[in-house]
Amino acid sequence: MTTVTSPLTGRAIGLADVPDPVFAGAMVGPGTAIDPVREPSEAIAPVDGIVVSLHPHAFVVVDSDGHGVLTHLGIDTVQLNGEGFELLVSKGDTVTRGQAVVRWNPAAVEAAGKSPVCPVVALEATADSLGAVVESGEVAAGDALFSWQ
Repeated sequence: MTTVTSPLTGRAIGLADVPDPVFAGAMVGPGTAIDPVREPSEAIAPVDGIVVSLHPHAFVVVDSDGHGVLTHLGIDTVQLNGEGFELLVSKGDTVTRGQAVVRWNPAAVEAAGKSPVCPVVALEATADSLGAVVESGEVAAGDALFSWQ
């Protein structure tokens, strides 16, 4: 079983409340979302593993069980073309849970007209393979968000 932890400090809101129909409908996969605190911060790895996809606005870490976890920093933030995001690792790097992956500023994302809400998604999973999904309340970076069978 894999425990997926929060890449950010903020408030858990659940995927259904993400202002994007693809994430809200769990079309990418099941999981939850974080409405981050509005200050410059570092998004950290939610699991130990290998960075298999890395963009300024999103990254995927695959753990030793082959579970891929997507962290998407804001909604429609691909349209910012990397502005305001700083990559701290490289694709192919091995990371440990809690290691900083991307530095960004949710307040700047919001000022640019985008939602800073961050889906954290279990890729190629089914909703019934996740347990203890946190969908409300305050969370700190590194707190458990869900378990994955």
